[in-house]
Amino acid sequence: MAILCGVDEAGRGPLIGPLVICGTTIDDDKVNELIKIGVKDSKLLTPKKREELFPLIKNTVKDYKLIVIPAEEVDEALNSESINLNWLEAIKTGMIINYLRPERAIVDCPSNNIQAYTEYLENLLKEKIPLKLEHNAERYPIVAAASILAKVTRDNLIEELKKKYGDFGSGYPSDPKTKEFLINHWKTHPEIFRKTWASYKRIANQTTLGNFK
Repeated sequence: MAILCGVDEAGRGPLIGPLVICGTTIDDDKVNELIKIGVKDSKLLTPKKREELFPLIKNTVKDYKLIVIPAEEVDEALNSESINLNWLEAIKTGMIINYLRPERAIVDCPSNNIQAYTEYLENLLKEKIPLKLEHNAERYPIVAAASILAKVTRDNLIEELKKKYGDFGSGYPSDPKTKEFLINHWKTHPEIFRKTWASYKRIANQTTLGNFK
């Protein structure tokens, strides 16, 4: 029996709101308990089902750790000469694994270069453990559990932002409602936007240039 960890994120691509990373652990001989309660990739579940699973997962896993990365911190990473979004995720993932202290871990890899990402993450760990990094790792129940906790946590934070700032849709740049909100509020509520996103820069530049015509 070994302690298995799964790590996944929610909110990597949106223009608005935080990025949330979660790690969950379970004894590897109890993984079937996650399957029994209906755990699967969060993207394959309805919001209602994810909400239902949220407390069940927390009661089933051995431990979990959530890290919320606000838009401002995402921008700081992207404006840094030494850190990019992938390395920011790796740093937070390393913090999660160091906190949970599993004996092995499966991580949903955000980078196309899995080998380089793995090496970067390995150097952040206090204790060397077997790591399995894959794309679409949510097919593993322990990673799916982490994806659900991350997704529900982020969705709840988004709802709080909407109560404060108004309905901005999904927060993704391709969403028409998000686009309209960006046009109307990029200057009045800059704190909720990821200013390093191309869509924000485009609106800000167009508006600034327009003021000088």
